[in-house]
Amino acid sequence: MEAAPMNKTLYRDPQNGKISGVCAGIAEYFGIEVWLVRILAVSSFLLGFGFLTLIAYIAASLILDKMPEDRKVQQSAHREHTLKQKPWQAGLSSEQILSNVEHKLDDMEGELRNMEAYVTSSAFRVSREFNKL
Repeated sequence: MEAAPMNKTLYRDPQNGKISGVCAGIAEYFGIEVWLVRILAVSSFLLGFGFLTLIAYIAASLILDKMPEDRKVQQSAHREHTLKQKPWQAGLSSEQILSNVEHKLDDMEGELRNMEAYVTSSAFRVSREFNKL
């Protein structure tokens, strides 16, 4: 388990959560699997810390902010390119990751071709000459 960077913020992640997204947010913060955090929460509830676990979960669901949309985009982009490093970590198969990377590179190549076509066009030269005035 790797430590979270100092500039990282703990959020609830209702999109990947079952109840209010507290376990999913904790898992994302620490970079571990959601199911592992859920098992720890249920185990602590069943092993005699039920009241404390319930109070902590309710408090966290009320105190923690919902994960912002831009963070969700970053999180999903990171997941698409992450290989399984440990047996319990989720990740796409290597074929799926390579396919995702290939599609993104194809998209970037198309955008690059469009930029190149614009930069070499007469419209770009005219616009540049107007901007020099």
